[in-house]
Amino acid sequence: MTSVNQEPPKQDPPGLITSPDASADLLANSLGDYLRIVSRRIRSGESGALPVIIGLVVVVVYFQVRNSLFLSPLNLVNLLAQSSFIVTLGMAEIFVLLLGDIDLAAGFTAACGAVVALWMLADGFPWWAAVLVALAGCAAYGALQGFIIAWLRIPSFVVTLAGQLALSGVLLVLINSAGNIGNGGVISLQNSVINDIENGHLNPIATWIVMIAVTVLAGAVIFWGDFRRRSAGLVAPPTSVSFLKSGAIVGAGVLVAWVANINRGRGFLVVEGMPWGVLVVLVILFAWTVLLGRTKFGRYIYAIGGSAEAARRAGISIVKIRTLAFMLCGLTAGMTGIIYASYLGSISTDVNGGQNVLNAVAAAVIGGTSLFGGRGKMVHAVIGGLVVGVIYNGLELLGLSASAQLIWTALVLLAAVIVDRVTRRGSTT
Repeated sequence: MTSVNQEPPKQDPPGLITSPDASADLLANSLGDYLRIVSRRIRSGESGALPVIIGLVVVVVYFQVRNSLFLSPLNLVNLLAQSSFIVTLGMAEIFVLLLGDIDLAAGFTAACGAVVALWMLADGFPWWAAVLVALAGCAAYGALQGFIIAWLRIPSFVVTLAGQLALSGVLLVLINSAGNIGNGGVISLQNSVINDIENGHLNPIATWIVMIAVTVLAGAVIFWGDFRRRSAGLVAPPTSVSFLKSGAIVGAGVLVAWVANINRGRGFLVVEGMPWGVLVVLVILFAWTVLLGRTKFGRYIYAIGGSAEAARRAGISIVKIRTLAFMLCGLTAGMTGIIYASYLGSISTDVNGGQNVLNAVAAAVIGGTSLFGGRGKMVHAVIGGLVVGVIYNGLELLGLSASAQLIWTALVLLAAVIVDRVTRRGSTT
């Protein structure tokens, strides 16, 4: 009989192909061999994030042709800042999407957390205390939703839809009860530290140091991971491919630092350096990527998303893992609320919590995370968030209305879901 506390056997890290042809990677001793194997996988339906990356490049080229200001340093840095809260809220949704669930309340969870933080800041509390209280409240609410969903086996759509409606009411109560702090249904941000997340920036030297250090570390982690897999006789790309992946990451970091350090001020005003918000997003991305890819908790999430019944038979506590996943979703939503408040400079009763959460789900799915559970990575929220941000930013530069932005985002999301479904059918075949 299987022990209740027995840990399921370790599987390949998420994102690796486990089809019968996957062992062919062990025979890929050169870049040419590896490219042939990748080509065969793409033809069989395992295209990964390639279609999204190609689509992103096409969209960027289109907007640049239509408006030469699109790739200007000022607009690119603004694009990164505008996409920060979409990316982090997308990361929040990935925790539950991997289980085959969804959190429709995450947008208003973020807004309520931001209101609590801004209210405490206005009352004179230190910024770190306000942030900690707001994040704790958001995490607790997420855990409550997860426990109800897992324990009573109620569909997450129903529970979180109720949560969205309830929290939209709580948001009104909080702001309207704020007295003089909430003038006209708006609570303003009154703290320079929080404000600098989206509006402050590192100096040029610090930008170079931070971006090179971060990308070199990320490249080294990827190379070391591939090396360990090759040494253990597991599926891994050849050394040349590992070098290329690591070099591409470092090159991307150098490019971002170079663009961020170009003066984007006007007249005598000099504005240079990387916005703090980008660094915050990178820290969250690193932490959650390690959690999902390098811990037992992460393996359990993928196991439940792949087959909840098989995970239960293997001794995994479905209630515990699902509750923790929703708690982390709420915690990350709280982080998003702080970033969003920094971006807006305030939080009002008119906050688009529903639209924000739909954009976050769209970002995760467009980036490559499956709506059906079991497949996805935190980096997918970054890729998809950039796609959503590029669409909104580019259409604004072209002078198109908000309705056009929503329609184009919806079309891209629908295309991503169709690709996901077709890919799954091809993989099953």
